[in-house]
Amino acid sequence: EGEEGSMEGGDLADITDDALKYETYEQYLDSQISPMDLFYLEDQDLARQLVELGYRGSGETLKREEFEARKKAAEEAKASKLRNAPKKLASADKDLSHFPFLHNLAEREDLVRNGKLTSIIFIRDKNSKGQEVSGYIDYAHRLKTENFEPYFERKKKLMPRPSDLSYYNWETQHSTSNSTPNFQVIADNEAGLLFKNKRDRKVINVDPKSLPGDNSRRIEIKTHEYLQVVIYDHVTRRKT
Repeated sequence: EGEEGSMEGGDLADITDDALKYETYEQYLDSQISPMDLFYLEDQDLARQLVELGYRGSGETLKREEFEARKKAAEEAKASKLRNAPKKLASADKDLSHFPFLHNLAEREDLVRNGKLTSIIFIRDKNSKGQEVSGYIDYAHRLKTENFEPYFERKKKLMPRPSDLSYYNWETQHSTSNSTPNFQVIADNEAGLLFKNKRDRKVINVDPKSLPGDNSRRIEIKTHEYLQVVIYDHVTRRKT
């Protein structure tokens, strides 16, 4: 009796495995039809029906609904596993010891991706035309919308764009500002440029003569990579 009980558990696992192995229910039934069955019955549909009814085939046969349900559950589990698999960081396995700016971005990548930290990056440098440009970049938004590996591999250089939080070309005097999913731009006030965090409503002041604000800090990065780089880190406290 003990043996039979343990066999049943094994059979059930095998049946579930079968649901994953075959694309369609028909393929599953066909797998249980022996060549001898087909020879005697001379009719594949009839052979399938007999397997489905449990007269033929090896052991317990899943009904179509059970097969479909198990297949769906297995596919959902597989999709969920893929979704929840930890994503490899773009900065992983890169030696950035001689590149202070990229090293600072790498240190923040995981926290920013997980939403525990938001960082605004101020960059001032020459563009490909030799014009001086500057801008404020929402690091989290850029991480979400583009592949950062080429930056960490130094195949591309991170530069402000007219689509970032704020952008200014000192030669053409072209300026733009855009809110992102994380920050609202507050311009045209006496305090200069301000960024309001959309999650905790705190305001970040990027004026170097002022304090950056609650839960924020300003870090100037000394580096040969750009004319000037400043990172404003803001730790978000969700409102309860």
